[in-house]
Amino acid sequence: MIINPYTPGAGLVPNYLAGRDNTIEEAKEVISYVAHGYPTRSVIYYGLRGVGKTVLLNKIEDIAEENDVLYEHIEVSERSSFKISISLHIQKLIKQMSVKEKAKSYVQKAMSVLKAFKITYSPEGEVSVGFNEDVVAAVGVSDTGNFANDLTELFVSMGTLAKNSESSVCLFIDEIQYLKDDEFEALITAIHRVNQKGLPVTLFAAGLPKVAKIAGDIKSYAERLFNFISIGSLEPKAAKLALVEPAKKIGVTFTDEAIHEILKITEGYPYFLQEYGKQVWAFIKNKNIDITSVQEAYPVFEKSLDDSFFKVRYDRAAPKEKEFMLAMVACGEVPCTIAQIANKMNTNVKSISPLRAQLIYKGFIYATSYGEVDFTVPQFNRYLKRIYNS
Repeated sequence: MIINPYTPGAGLVPNYLAGRDNTIEEAKEVISYVAHGYPTRSVIYYGLRGVGKTVLLNKIEDIAEENDVLYEHIEVSERSSFKISISLHIQKLIKQMSVKEKAKSYVQKAMSVLKAFKITYSPEGEVSVGFNEDVVAAVGVSDTGNFANDLTELFVSMGTLAKNSESSVCLFIDEIQYLKDDEFEALITAIHRVNQKGLPVTLFAAGLPKVAKIAGDIKSYAERLFNFISIGSLEPKAAKLALVEPAKKIGVTFTDEAIHEILKITEGYPYFLQEYGKQVWAFIKNKNIDITSVQEAYPVFEKSLDDSFFKVRYDRAAPKEKEFMLAMVACGEVPCTIAQIANKMNTNVKSISPLRAQLIYKGFIYATSYGEVDFTVPQFNRYLKRIYNS
């Protein structure tokens, strides 16, 4: 048996991370600044599903660890409470810094602010976990009920502790588009404040294409506070490397014709490349993958995407939302206008606006420009055609 080197999955770092060298170098610079105690511009990666945003966050976490930067990873979801989650992760960071002797006087203040925050935002019964009995909640500081104020106070107390304990902190937030508006506003405000005070705290986040617009709508200075970086499909040269390099390490080669066909089918999307690599592995002939191998693997590749990557998302949609997306497909090409979709659904734009808003919130579609929408999942329109024409 020849070990299969391809790793399609949610956030799995591929054996060969192609096409992201410049992005990673820029991230190393950010980590280096914060590691040396300097505030720096935080980063938000945005792009479609399957382009490797989570992979980037995981890679940068490794860089943070190599530079002795304390970090925590938070994955936001539609159902979980960010307010509870952020307090838990900041508590972990404060505890890691509390062992440093020179920071003792600042630890008590940070724990006090944190306890007040948790009393305000955590369910009853969870507040006392992890606190010494002598920690008194900081009344009137981070317990006002104004989340932007309270989170800012929490970030400042954590950042002050970091500065005085000669530590540095990096938060990694995935699926940031699921933050509610008040949560996103609070996060922006808190990061802005720690930057103003020169504290060694930074943020790397990832989300769908709409996050840049959301952030800008919430706070006009967000575009100056964050470096918004688009992550897309790989250029042909990088896509080829992502495909052939893992196989080369095991002595397996691709013909040029096979490479060309896989790149055409996958359009250079990293997840699709990993999935095709995995499925074509069963059709190796004498340690070589040729065009016949690619053709034989195609039905398996397509079925694997349909049964996992696409279906798990499609099943989350309500019947009316599915009708909206099918109308998008019926338009012929995406992106398409809301007016075109309404026409296909035999209704008016106003009546389908709530559906559009729901689908954007759930992460199925995003606004490419005023009045236009597209799918957040590459080739999702083709999947819908397949399941409704079969």
